[in-house]
Amino acid sequence: MTTPTSTLRRQNVLSLFQEFVEQSIAAGGSPKGLEAAFAEKLEVSRATWSMAKSGERPIGDKLARQFEDRCGQPSGWLDEERAPKGMSQAEQQFVALALKTYRETNSDGRKKLRQVLKTWSTDAA
Repeated sequence: MTTPTSTLRRQNVLSLFQEFVEQSIAAGGSPKGLEAAFAEKLEVSRATWSMAKSGERPIGDKLARQFEDRCGQPSGWLDEERAPKGMSQAEQQFVALALKTYRETNSDGRKKLRQVLKTWSTDAA
């Protein structure tokens, strides 16, 4: 199954943002203001970055090339599928919730949880 370009671009720019955050904090920077600093690096408004990050605004060709250029990536980099480097905060929260639910229920509850996830996965495909 091929991932839509809009999804790839969003995932990849989020990866660039995560890298930016990690580098900034490793260099002794404060975690506050990193959203604004990244928007500044991309040369877009904070609102544009926020909407692109959340998926409210698709990242079109012009914006994709701008983001790549400002982050030192070759043209087309955002359009390539790549393995994620780690789990996002939302993914970590989901896994923690699923694990907590799994651990706190009995055998029947675990079976139901697995079945829901299998059904959901099949329906989404």
